[in-house]
Amino acid sequence: MDLLTVKHVTKQYAGHKALDDVSLSIPQGSVYGLLGPNGAGKTTLIRIINRITAPDSGQVFLGDREIAPEDIRRIGYLPEERGLYKKMKVGEQAVFFARLKGLSRRDAIARLKVWFRKFGIEGWWDKKVEELSKGMAQKIQFIVTVLHEPELLIFDEPFSGFDPINANLLKEEILALRDKGATIIFSTHNMSSVEEICDHISLINKSQNILSGNVDEIRRRHGSNLFEVQFRGEEEPLRERLAGRCEILESPESESAYRSLRLRVGQDADIRAVIAATNEAVELRSFREIIPSMNDIFIRAVNGTL
Repeated sequence: MDLLTVKHVTKQYAGHKALDDVSLSIPQGSVYGLLGPNGAGKTTLIRIINRITAPDSGQVFLGDREIAPEDIRRIGYLPEERGLYKKMKVGEQAVFFARLKGLSRRDAIARLKVWFRKFGIEGWWDKKVEELSKGMAQKIQFIVTVLHEPELLIFDEPFSGFDPINANLLKEEILALRDKGATIIFSTHNMSSVEEICDHISLINKSQNILSGNVDEIRRRHGSNLFEVQFRGEEEPLRERLAGRCEILESPESESAYRSLRLRVGQDADIRAVIAATNEAVELRSFREIIPSMNDIFIRAVNGTL
């Protein structure tokens, strides 16, 4: 079941088309990566989903009906442009934002105490925001985004400014929220994060959705039939045996007792025959397909070479 559906959304600003007939469907209970270079239209789409702005044409559905103003409380949004009131105390400000999301003061404080302990920032409750580091302020904003337990969470570059330890903490919390039933839109330029936490993606480029689907399926679909074979034995007999069956691309250096070759096998070739020929020529240790990374696919798609 899809929690959010975007249908043929178009948005234009003063001669610039920010979104051009964009459609996508976000499965309930998933982490959905919204990818694209700067200026591609991602932020405009996020603002339309949040009803900060309206599309020129097209529709956005939350569940089985078009999204309405009262649905905004079902959404938590952490924008890339962060903002806290610097002169307010941290706890006071966090309670203020929680009240805006519909929580009572008592419930807000109880939930905030849990999250502050989880992030190890209990001692900052009575500090002023201006005393916080950038990473600490981002933790506060993450907490107030998720505190009211919305069905849909939208994070725009949530790891920006975090060191690896805190970035990993945030990833774990995002996955925990998904496991509890939240649906998450995750906008980022960090392709390694996409592979680690995203179930599905859409790639927006030049205002259009040019690639959508399950992350693993996309990586396999856009592979180039590349394989790496590790073996023990002489390389020349192996090359002779594989001649005419596949293209030998390179011999990567190896520090182990085993040697390696990379092969490109034709689309219609029998992989089992290549494996059998390899096994007859040398002592075969492994034969594995080289699946492209999301970073490789991102660059190829944006450059039009996918």
